[in-house]
Amino acid sequence: MADGPPPAPPTEEHRFPCDNCGADFRFDPEAGRLVCDHCGNEQEIEGPGGPWGNGAIRELDFRDAIENQLPAQEMEETRVLQCPNCGAQVEFSADIHAKECPFCATPVVTDTGTHRHIKPKGVIPFKLDEEAARDAMTTWLGKLWFAPNGLKEYARKGRKLDGIYSPYWTFDADTNTRYSGRRGTYYYVSVPDGKGGTRRERRVRWRPVSGRVSRFFDDVLVLASRSLPKRYTDRLVPWNLSELDAYAPEFLAGFRAEGYTVDLQEGKDEAKEIMEQTIRQDIRRDIGGDLQQITQMHAQLSRVTFKHILLPVWLAAYKYREKSYRFVVNGQTGKVQGERPYSAWKIAFAVLIALILIAGGAYLYSVYGEGGSGQLLPAGGLNIETK
Repeated sequence: MADGPPPAPPTEEHRFPCDNCGADFRFDPEAGRLVCDHCGNEQEIEGPGGPWGNGAIRELDFRDAIENQLPAQEMEETRVLQCPNCGAQVEFSADIHAKECPFCATPVVTDTGTHRHIKPKGVIPFKLDEEAARDAMTTWLGKLWFAPNGLKEYARKGRKLDGIYSPYWTFDADTNTRYSGRRGTYYYVSVPDGKGGTRRERRVRWRPVSGRVSRFFDDVLVLASRSLPKRYTDRLVPWNLSELDAYAPEFLAGFRAEGYTVDLQEGKDEAKEIMEQTIRQDIRRDIGGDLQQITQMHAQLSRVTFKHILLPVWLAAYKYREKSYRFVVNGQTGKVQGERPYSAWKIAFAVLIALILIAGGAYLYSVYGEGGSGQLLPAGGLNIETK
């Protein structure tokens, strides 16, 4: 038998025709079911475990995946277009060969290809529809006083937002960490104060320590895409993973899904860095004392499992005066992040107002302040005496 991964199932095209009129269903976040925009027909989603696809989501073994030993049913091929500018891989239907990239607004004209990847195991369906996402974005933009008015207006009246399911990895692991360091304890001594007396001075007594801490990590979340800057997507947290449903393609009806571009090993390395931040806190608690220093730590991970999941993001990529601005809205909570554009004239106006206020304050101080010849009115204002 030849070595290597088992062949992936053939590429599937998921369509959900309305059983009433034949038009395509779409997933409606507000209704929580499939809805036909043509005739109004609705249909419940029947996934693993019943409506909404609820049910146990099985973890996959990390070592099996790295060694290409995952069962064939855990793999799939999807048809994707890749953006030549930002590298995003977004699923499209077979008849689409040219499209504007939803991540950077770059026209995408490329051959249609396929992407072999690990199947999603879970999905958080969209909770916000496009109107609610647009409201959240325009409210967020409205709080950016230095944003150009033209961009705000363009965003309000611009094109539709794109609903994208973004790929993430989650990792579970047992960790066992050996460490060495120093424990510091405060003590006080009396020292001369230079005035004939004494004062208490705090000092630290250090002693070497070593030990071991253990912790189980559950669902450490790692973004599996490079299409958007992490400083935006990382700030979309928190995600309520308790609302994670077993994957069913019906949730994607009317939306698109991005293929992962951060491979599994890279994802695990990032997850380990996230775990080590918590492990450092565990070590400091284990060292105790008033101060702690960690000189060495060696974390061992075992029983590492993972899931490929999809999380909902509303995305807007606007081009305004030849510059692209990107905004992302958490499709579960409505939290907004994005590039913060600045209006040069608004900044100049703000600086001018500040200079006027400073100059006015300096003038009033010179007239009424210390050394000035003017007289301030009494706190009670004018005192008009009548006879």
